[in-house]
Formats: sequence, C-alpha cells, structure tokens
Amino acid sequence: MFTDTHTHLYDERLMADEGQIQRAIDAGVTKMYMPNCDSNTIERMMQMADQWPINCLPMMGVHPCYIKEDYKKELEIAASWFEKSKFYAVGEIGLDYHWDKTFVAEQKEAFETQIDWALEHNLPIVIHSRESTDDCIQIVRKKQKGNLKGIFHCFSGSVEQAKQIADIGFYLGIGGVVTYKTSNLPEIIRAVSLDRIVLETDAPYLSPVPHRGKRNESSYIPIIAEKIAEVMGVPVAEVAAITTRNAENIFPQ
Repeated sequence: MFTDTHTHLYDERLMADEGQIQRAIDAGVTKMYMPNCDSNTIERMMQMADQWPINCLPMMGVHPCYIKEDYKKELEIAASWFEKSKFYAVGEIGLDYHWDKTFVAEQKEAFETQIDWALEHNLPIVIHSRESTDDCIQIVRKKQKGNLKGIFHCFSGSVEQAKQIADIGFYLGIGGVVTYKTSNLPEIIRAVSLDRIVLETDAPYLSPVPHRGKRNESSYIPIIAEKIAEVMGVPVAEVAAITTRNAENIFPQ
C-alpha cells in the first residue's frame, strides 16, 4: 500500500477525469491527502472528501501564494472550517519567494498563525517552502516545543537543509522530481534515510518520468517509489511500507 501525502485532487483538470481515484486505488494508493489553497478551493476539495471519505482526506489552510491584501479574511474563512469538519493537517501553508515578494511579511504572519492552529488542534502542518526553505526552517524551529510535526512538501533544498528538517522532527515530501536526471534528491534521500521520507505527487503538477510534461495523478506514486527503491537499493515493497508508516506517524488516523 502507498500513501500520496500531497495531491490536488480537486483541481478542475483532475476532477474532469472520473477515473483518477479508482486508478490510484488500483495502483495501491489507498490514502490521498489534499492540501487546500484558499476559500475558492474548499468546496471542490470537500466534494472529493465526501465522495471518497476513506481515500481522499482534506487539509485546511491558506497557501502562501494566496496571501494577498485580503489575507486576514482568507485566514478567518479557513479557521472557521475547523469547527465544521475533520481535517488531517493544516496545509498547504508556508512561504513562497518565487513569483512575488510583495506580501512576504504577511506570508510570515499567516504562516505563524496557521502553525498556531495546528498546535491548538493537535494537527500536523504541510509546508510550501519555494525559495524560502531557510526562513521556513527558522519559523518552525521557533515554534517547535516538541509536539509540532509535519512535512516540507516538494522538498528541493540542500543536504544540509534536509538534515536540519530531520533534526526538528519533520519529514521531506518526495515526488516526481526524484526521477529527473538533474535532480539532487537521490543524494538527499541517502543523507536522511527512508525514515524521514514520505511520498507525494503534487498532482496535477510535476509528473514523474516517463510522464514528465503531462498531467500528474496519484496513480503515479509507485513510479516515484520505484525510483527511491533504486536509489536506496531496497525492494519497492520496503519503500511502500516505510513511507506509509511515516505518513501514519504524521497524520491523525
């Protein structure tokens, strides 16, 4: 059995494909965790969760790329949902310095606020850290009192950053990028071991080879696991077992 710890199943491109969930289940991917983006994605995400309650598991949060002038309103909407439904993490939250740095101060404020939600509700956090990994580590380290846990989703940093993340009790989300020829993720995985790795697709983005450049989906998780097994010199079943156990240690059951 496999777990996809990060997949945008509610993306309109994926929702239009009625077979996507069953293909994933048939491939052994029995749990798929869905990160929220903002108030506009909640309805579609909850629709997927209602339709597939055992397999499609929602998170709640505001993605850093959606932290704009109205960020306080977005945070209020997201916070209100914790009283309405069960969520498995606070996510996708964090910092993004790639496209626009106009709202970096607001991103940091929102990140810390949402970490506090996680501590209040005893939930893990799922972190977006594009070109901002050091700042994300610093904020998590400041908030870490021993009971904060979660994932640095789509990790793309250095070996040193990976070791720092492991040292503060967090996990690395590894997806299709590990199959790319220029990726440094094989070195990262060997440095931190399978005990700090979880699998993800980030569907519909970042498809693994041989699907690179096409729409990604959760049924491709075994391809990612196969590459990690090759890197570590272990059977795919061992990668499946360890990464699924890691996911179970992170998310409430």
